[in-house]
Amino acid sequence: MIRVALAGAAGAFGQKHLGAILNISDAELICLIGSPGDGVEELANQKGIKSSEESLSLALARDDIDAVILATPTPLHAQQTIACLEAGKHVLCEIPMAESLADSKKVAAVHQQSGLVGMCGHIRRFNPSHQYMYQKIKAGELCIQQMDVQTYFFRRENINALGKPRTWTDHLLWHHAAHTIDLFMYQTGEQVSEVFGFQGPKHPELGISMDMTIGMKTPTGKLCTLSLSFNNDGPLGTYFRYICDNGTYIARYDELVNGREEAIDLTEVAVSLNGVELIDREFISAIKEGRRPNGSFEQIIPTMEVMHRIEQQMGGE
Repeated sequence: MIRVALAGAAGAFGQKHLGAILNISDAELICLIGSPGDGVEELANQKGIKSSEESLSLALARDDIDAVILATPTPLHAQQTIACLEAGKHVLCEIPMAESLADSKKVAAVHQQSGLVGMCGHIRRFNPSHQYMYQKIKAGELCIQQMDVQTYFFRRENINALGKPRTWTDHLLWHHAAHTIDLFMYQTGEQVSEVFGFQGPKHPELGISMDMTIGMKTPTGKLCTLSLSFNNDGPLGTYFRYICDNGTYIARYDELVNGREEAIDLTEVAVSLNGVELIDREFISAIKEGRRPNGSFEQIIPTMEVMHRIEQQMGGE
């Protein structure tokens, strides 16, 4: 049994990890971590979880915790991941692993020296819809010609997915674009050889670009076009269109349809249709089996390198 602590349990993705871990038989969620006022003590009581802590440092000092899942604010990811590894805890950090390439390399370096399982939450590698496409591509049944991706939110105020105020500011490039950049290289099996990025006007108070366009190309000519916005007052979320040599497919979270909007049966792809549960299962399995997980920190460095190139093109942030 792998004993797990969850940091940021009261947040939108923290709640998803909470539900996911409770479905995994060889993992025991024994501690929720949150700041005073987050309500994690009440949440722990509601879910029958043994304990809660008001800081990560208190949890890391305990010897009854094997692993930590970090669903905390983005600016804390790098320092908290390093703290977990230095405390001898396996760690799954939500995306992104850091807000810069330099900090990402620091995380990877500490992880390499630790001998522990370290993993970044690139959920698109695990969503059944994208797993289905990955399997078809690896079997030689499909070849990507172009991926067309839209990531749209309506966030003109600094609020999270639950509609609550954030203490930090989200970022289209260093968070949301990372999903697609990583997935494009994962699905094509190639590195990005050419890339461009354009950003729209910055929010006068938040200081971040509210709209962004990114284009990528691999050495064999596979293309990806990514549009992102915090200004979109309409259908929200991320939609992936796979234009292949043998069909077109559209992925929406854990669902997949073909180009005619006919549903693809994903029930045989994995043990769950919940992408968050699947990524948590990979984390727990990697710990138990003593192996590198899919999405290890070292595997994600190329994604961070592409984002660094885009940021440099856009003149930094």
